[in-house]
Amino acid sequence: MGYAVKEMFLTLQGEGVNAGARAVFVRFAGCNLWSGREQDRGTAVCQFCDTDFVGTDGLGGGKFGNAAALADAAGRHWGEGDERRFVVLTGGEPMLQVDDALIDALHARGFRIAIESNGTLPVHPGIDWVCISPKAGSEVVQRSGDELKLVWPQPGTDIDDVETWDFAHFLIQPMDDARGQANVQAALALAMERPRWRLSLQTHKLLGLR
Repeated sequence: MGYAVKEMFLTLQGEGVNAGARAVFVRFAGCNLWSGREQDRGTAVCQFCDTDFVGTDGLGGGKFGNAAALADAAGRHWGEGDERRFVVLTGGEPMLQVDDALIDALHARGFRIAIESNGTLPVHPGIDWVCISPKAGSEVVQRSGDELKLVWPQPGTDIDDVETWDFAHFLIQPMDDARGQANVQAALALAMERPRWRLSLQTHKLLGLR
């Protein structure tokens, strides 16, 4: 199958457990919780997304006709050397497009594969690092993985229920909106009250990285 990619670039992972790691980011176009268009934000399940995932016109983006072409492009972004190759599949919602062929092609080129998903679709079993960022009001079916990253605050979130999910790491991340400082304080308070949770910051924004 073909793949629609908004952008692809080499950077340092900016948030979560893998913060600071060199990675190729592959941002897939499209999401099942918001169209990506401002006129639809008010009626979307996810109303706080800060990412442009519409179309294929971003840096390194495009329409890739097959898995080999996409994996080759990721390899070119990484550059020379196969040691510790790391690719992050994100979006939008990457599981709308990720399939067996892509997982096999990336692994064949030496990549360790991470995904950042909203959890409303089952994550491919071949992915090496699973990060789920649930959105209040959605039905999360992927309730296990390596990293649970909860953007906060999200009214309607049942924290007690979320804490029963099977994740190795529980991260709380302040929502980046007009209430930024209040959101930071809310995230700090939750982490202090519930020792299972660790604070995650968007260091790529602090450092001016993509």
